Order: sequence, then C-alpha cells, then structure tokens
Amino acid sequence: MKSRYRIITFFLLLTLSCFSVFAQDGGSIFPWKVSSKKTGEGKYELVFSVQPAGQWELYSPAQKIDLPTTELQFTDSSIIHDGKFSEKGEVKEIKHPLFEEGMLRAYQSPVEWVTTVTFPDKDSVPAKLQGKFLYTYGRSADTAFYPSTEFAFTVAMEGGIESGTKIKVASIDIHNPVNNCGDDDTKNKSIATIFLLGFLGGLIALLTPCVFPMIPVTVTFFTKKSQHRGKGVTNAVLYGLFIFLIYILITIPFHIANKAISPEIFNNISTNVWLNLVFFAIFIFFALSFFGLFEIGLPSGLANKADSRSGLGNIGGIFFMAATLAIVSFSCTGPILGTLLVGVAEQGAWPLTAGAAGFGLALGLPFALFAMFPHWLQSLPKSGGWMTDVKVVLGFLELALAVKFLSNADLVKQWGLLKREIFIGLWILFGLLTVLYLAGILRIKNSTPVKRFSVTRIAFIVLFSAITIYLIPGLTNTRWADLKLISGFPPPRATYSLYSSSHGNHAIFEPIQNDYKAALALAKKENKPVLIDFTGWACVNCRRMEEKVWPDKLVDSLMRNEFVVVSLYVDERRKLPLTEQTVVNTSSGEKSIVTVGDKWATFQTENFGATSQPQYAILTPDEKALTKTKFYTPDADEFVAWLQCGLDAFQRNKQ
Repeated sequence: MKSRYRIITFFLLLTLSCFSVFAQDGGSIFPWKVSSKKTGEGKYELVFSVQPAGQWELYSPAQKIDLPTTELQFTDSSIIHDGKFSEKGEVKEIKHPLFEEGMLRAYQSPVEWVTTVTFPDKDSVPAKLQGKFLYTYGRSADTAFYPSTEFAFTVAMEGGIESGTKIKVASIDIHNPVNNCGDDDTKNKSIATIFLLGFLGGLIALLTPCVFPMIPVTVTFFTKKSQHRGKGVTNAVLYGLFIFLIYILITIPFHIANKAISPEIFNNISTNVWLNLVFFAIFIFFALSFFGLFEIGLPSGLANKADSRSGLGNIGGIFFMAATLAIVSFSCTGPILGTLLVGVAEQGAWPLTAGAAGFGLALGLPFALFAMFPHWLQSLPKSGGWMTDVKVVLGFLELALAVKFLSNADLVKQWGLLKREIFIGLWILFGLLTVLYLAGILRIKNSTPVKRFSVTRIAFIVLFSAITIYLIPGLTNTRWADLKLISGFPPPRATYSLYSSSHGNHAIFEPIQNDYKAALALAKKENKPVLIDFTGWACVNCRRMEEKVWPDKLVDSLMRNEFVVVSLYVDERRKLPLTEQTVVNTSSGEKSIVTVGDKWATFQTENFGATSQPQYAILTPDEKALTKTKFYTPDADEFVAWLQCGLDAFQRNKQ
C-alpha cells in the first residue's frame, strides 16, 4: 500500500514564504525607542527603552535558561557586539509554567537596556545605523512565550558619514521626455496570453488520473440525481463555475501582499535565493510523486471535511463538491498550476489571477459542457495506462523546471554550480529519458508495457527527440551553441559558460555594471547619452534581449559607439558598504537600502515607475529623460528605432 505524505499546498507555502521573507515590522505591542551615544572613536552606546503593555512581561537579557532572550543583528558583520546589556528598571522574579526548574527575570514597568557596539574602522560609521533587535516576551498567567521577536530599527549615529546613495532624481521626468517615443506600459506577456497559458495548463491537468475519471462520474451524478434534466444541467454549470472561482480565490493573498508590503514584492519573490531553492525542492518532490514513488496528499481531515459538506443541499453542497475536487486533485494539478504561477510571479498580482482563472476555467468547463451534451461522454477515451504516461512525462518536465529554479539561485549568488553547458546537459538528459520511456525502453513503477505505438505516442517521441537533438549543440563552443529558440532559459553564454570565449562570435558587448555614477561621468566626458539597462541575474527576458537583439549588427554598433551603457542589476545580493546603507522615503513608505539590488530596484521604481525587467531608459549626462522607457522588445528593428529616437532627442537637447 502506498504511503501518503501530508504537505501544505503549494499556494499556501508560496504565500506564507512571501510574507515571512519580505514583510516589514508591522508594529509591536512593545513600542521600542532607540537612541545612540558616542563614547569614543568608533564606539557607541545603543539604548533600547520601552513601556511593557498590559499583562505582558518583557524578559531580561540575563536569564539562567539555555534560550537566548535578547540579541542584536546588523546588516554588516564587521560591527562588534559582545551580546551584553546593562539594565535599568524594576525587575521581578516570575515563575513561568514553561520553565518549572527556575524563575524568569521579567519587567512589567518602564525599562531601559544599554549595550555597546564598536566599529573597527572609525570611517565606516554610517549616519544611520540599521539593525534588528530580537527580544522575548510572554505571560506567566498562561503558557504564552514568544522568543526572538523581531524589531527592525534605524538610529542616528553622531559623527557618522552621510550616505551618498541617491534614489529620487528630480530632473528625470519620463512622462515629459524630449522625444515622445517608447513604451507607455510594460511589455510583459499580456493578461490574455497568461490567461490562455493557464487554460492550456488546465487542459493538461484534465488528462491526469486525479481529474479525468471524475468527469463522467460527476456529470452522471448531477444528471441522474436531479428530477429534471434542466436542474441537473444548472447544477453542473454551477459546479464548473465554483471550480473557476476557487482557483481565482487562491490568488487573493497576492493582491493583499502587493498593497501591504512593497511594489517590488513580486520581483523579490522571483529572484529570492531561498525561495528559488524551496521551489527547486518542491518541484523535485512533485516529480518523484509523478514517477510513482509516493502519493502527495493533503491532510485527510481537510479533504474529509470538504467531502462531508458536499452532501449539503443546493448551492452550498455544490460549492463544497467543487472544493473537494480541488483538494483531492491537488497532487496532479498543484505542480502544473504552480509552474504557471511561479513563471509569472514577477509580473504582479493580476497576471497571477489571470493564469489561475484560465486554469480554473479549463477544469470547470468540461463538467458544464458534458452535462449539457451528455452524449459527448461516449466519445471520451477510457481511463488507462495512458494517464500514467502523462504523469511520467510531466515528472520529467518538473525536473527540468527544478533545474531552472536552482539556476536562478545560482545566478543571483554567482556560485558557479550550473554553468550554461551543465544546465543544457541536464535538460538533454531529461529529454533522453522521456524518449526512452515513451519508447518503452525505460520502465517506471506502475507503467504498463508498450504493446503498440499509437499515432499520439509516436508524435510525442518525435517531439521530445527533436527537442533533445536541438539542445545537443549547446554543449559545444561553436556558433551553433546559441540555441536562440530557448534563449533566456539557460544561463547566459557570454558570462556564465564553461568556455572562456564564444567561438565564431565577434567580441560580445559588455556594459558598465552597477556603477551609475561612473556611467554619468563617462557620458559627460564623451558627450554621449546614457542608456540604462535595468536587468536581473534571474531575468529570462533580459537574457533573451542580450542573446537575440543586442548581437544585431546595428543594435551592437549603436550601443558600442553612440551610448554609454550601464546595466543595473535589481537582484544583486552583494551588500553596499556600510556608509552607503540607508533608509529612504519612497512613494510607498520607508524602505531599507542594504544591497546593491535594493538600491537599483528602488531607483527604478521611484524614477521610472516600473518593477519589471528588462527596462531601458535614455538620459542626458545631467539626468534628463530623452525618451519614454522601453521594455522587452524582441524585434531588433523596433529597438533600433527607439535608440535612434533617443539619439535624435540628444541632439535636439544640445541645440
């Protein structure tokens, strides 16, 4: 008997991860105040004071328990802190039910804790110090105990060096450029395209063993249970509608997160190293389940509860029948819908909703159609081994996607684990295994022997064979290694290859990286406009532009000779020097600037009104917008026209 593994749904995991990684301190029942006092060269006292609220108890840093109750964390590891705090206030010895062997030192009245921090280099003291203060509180009247509660703070430092980080530039006005050419909105996949992709994913999910057998069973249930055929059709239509609505509802938390956290939340989700590693592990897990190693199930109580409520009459019962289908089919639908949602996560909440809506419509529509035209049921293929084949093929596709998520993390951190050729080699391996499975050479648990080759099976063998053969030149260092049909998915050939140079190509153009000031200075010296390339290490469309559009002879010539080009990586995780780390006021509230990516992501949002990449902007050396910005533009001629428009604007501006 197969073992069952109970996991939280992919969507809940993603939502909770977003909040845990990116949520800011939303207020505390302890209104901490932080101040600093200089006591010597590079030495400061930090004072944390608070008035505990209500019946809550604040636990002293000095406790005779193994668990640390108070801790300081800074954005720079060079700051020295010995972990000691001096305490001022009325402390009490309190017995807490969780610690029967000893008494806890606690405060319920105004308290002040003082600690010392040291900067080894006195010239590295920032004007504003950022950190996290972790404290512990609870209530001895019951078992309430909350260790390591985080309070993010910023405190002014006497004699500190003011940050040179400039975010908002008043002279940049993209709404009133010199020439009115460029894009008004981001040119990501349209909502309609994402909806259609979701619909296609839903059609694929229909063919899985979790969903396909449910179609005739459910339709027959509605048509036979109702006394009138019209009533049965109405109930079946409602059933399909509720499936559609349920998949839309799962995206609501993303809309809430978008408003409550920051405009860059979705870009952060798609490029965060830990989330990409989590997705990598989840997709490996899904793939193994598709191969029949185990079954993925939700907690039985959740499924049973939904199933029991589906026995209710009228609309309520139909809704819970739809919810039951969504829950019990999760092991098949979760990986497919999850793949789609993660693929469009960086584009915002509405694309996520569009993808989920398309998926839900594809799942719900057949139930309504077959209820209205029950004779169609006779034309449905019988359930059988072909559904196992669908799951196995999807399993290999999940492995390929898992490699992509690992590659995203690798590119952002620049670990060098998955160079381009290794990435492509793994995809070739998965393609080969898929072909061997479809050909009946490779057997997997629960798969049936291939007794005859149907037209459909032969077509898929040819398809995956062609894909695998197409990928093979990508392992070489020749001009055939570009693989333009999948450009953007593997790591960039120019900068992340096992080979030291690209054979058969002229020297690849390399912009200035992450040094906007240097680009402005060079532009002023050479009397050229600045072309800003907002990009990211894990940005697929950015790689497509660099591999398909930039090498165009005219584009290459213009970028080399007529512009000073600077690439600003919004997902660069390298930390800024301590004196450049700061907190800035943005249109969406205060934001902490710690990493290079923080700086350029905020710079893009505040001055160019977008959070997606790639985005291109043309400025004068004194930071005046020459055109509207340009987004992903796979047509080289269109991109050339925009560059020429920028050059014309530059000449007009000089005159």
